[in-house]
Amino acid sequence: MEIRFHGHACFEIIGEQGRILIDPFLRDNPTADIGPEEFTHLDGILVSHGHADHLGDAIEISRKTGAPIIGVFELARLCAKYGANTHAMHIGGKHTFNFGTVRLTQALHGSVFEPREEEESYTYAGLACGFLIQMEGKWLYHAGDTGLFGDMELIGRRHPLEVAILPIGDNYTMGQEEAVYATNLLRPKVVIPMHYSTFPLIQQDPAEFVDLLDRKFPASKGKILIPGQSLMI
Repeated sequence: MEIRFHGHACFEIIGEQGRILIDPFLRDNPTADIGPEEFTHLDGILVSHGHADHLGDAIEISRKTGAPIIGVFELARLCAKYGANTHAMHIGGKHTFNFGTVRLTQALHGSVFEPREEEESYTYAGLACGFLIQMEGKWLYHAGDTGLFGDMELIGRRHPLEVAILPIGDNYTMGQEEAVYATNLLRPKVVIPMHYSTFPLIQQDPAEFVDLLDRKFPASKGKILIPGQSLMI
């Protein structure tokens, strides 16, 4: 299975049974290595919440590829109004798709729907979420935008995680120290930092996070990806 980073919180997961995209903020992302026009076939588009730097180009890509936007009910319903194919879920629920299984987790964050070119029109988009994804028998956790929460320990206890993808940008999400503590609760084999340095307010040095992780919780290995790079698991 290949985990490919496209900047900010956007990851492409490619497995034997399918290909999915998470939080496809591409066209307006100054760090993205690829644009939405590059995606012609997908099996699912997972969107953690409605903010523009996560919903991004999901509706456009869904219209073009037919891939369902997978997320909480309220956000999925709003995306459907703009012509996207959707599969609505909610936190705690799971569903098996052709590419694998997805379970929604809580994320401590907000969510509004901001359709492109209607930035002054905000609509409540349900709860923010994270994703547990099982493909090829391996569990991957994309935390979405979240602060630290104690039930991360339950996530790690119930799901042997190959990889956890955690925000480190601070201000809007966990910072580096909280992400290290979250790793201690989740106990994944590998941690990939995300949601940092896209904008000045969330500027972080991921090497500092990896160093702190190595000193505080060496059982999990930090892996920095730059946009366009992949990790094979």
